[in-house]
Amino acid sequence: MSMMKIFVGVDLRQPLAYNVLQHAIQMTAKRPVQVIPLLKHQLPITRTGLTDFTFSRYLVPWLCDFKGTALFMDGDMVVLEDINGLQDWYDGHYDADQRPAVSVVLDQPEFEWPSLMIFSNKDCRHLTPDFVNNIENRPQELKRWVSPIGALPRAWNVMVKASDPHEPPEDAKVLHFTEGLPCFFETQETPGAYLWHAMKREMNYTVNWKALMGSSIHAGPVIRRLLKTYNGEDK
Repeated sequence: MSMMKIFVGVDLRQPLAYNVLQHAIQMTAKRPVQVIPLLKHQLPITRTGLTDFTFSRYLVPWLCDFKGTALFMDGDMVVLEDINGLQDWYDGHYDADQRPAVSVVLDQPEFEWPSLMIFSNKDCRHLTPDFVNNIENRPQELKRWVSPIGALPRAWNVMVKASDPHEPPEDAKVLHFTEGLPCFFETQETPGAYLWHAMKREMNYTVNWKALMGSSIHAGPVIRRLLKTYNGEDK
């Protein structure tokens, strides 16, 4: 079975973003997907913009050996429905031989288009590390880097802002907290924040030690050590 490849932009100043997003992707997916963090120290470029992944996102086709398709997502997102649904829509909407080089949600400001992209990797062979790292290549507009550009359904990249009081649409499948994650004081009132926090709580959850380890072969030594401490025998 061919698994969907999902590359997530990671800024090491905020690893929480990646961890919540990858958990959301996996917990809502109904069939296996491959989630790959874009970590700058693992990549052959040094170029940095507002975030560590401002430019590294364009290495996705190269990282896939220019084969198949792959999805890139900004880290400040949360997935609410099976991400495989986006791949299924894409496969059904675009003929395999006539896919755009990159597809994005066009129903938003152009500077936000690169926040979620499906690459047709074979059509992006110019996106090599040398090209991406070259400061002469300035991506003020996505179409200067990759074309042609196709359209994805709006529900798969819905912008939510602390400065906008409107709730996200009910059909939203991916929320993008473009002004900052709800964990910040300044953006804690962003519409849909409760959905991100719910996924964060789930990502951080664990049962207690007894429920997980109480019946294992490792439980005995731990309990004996605790009893010795309780009885003062280890002093």
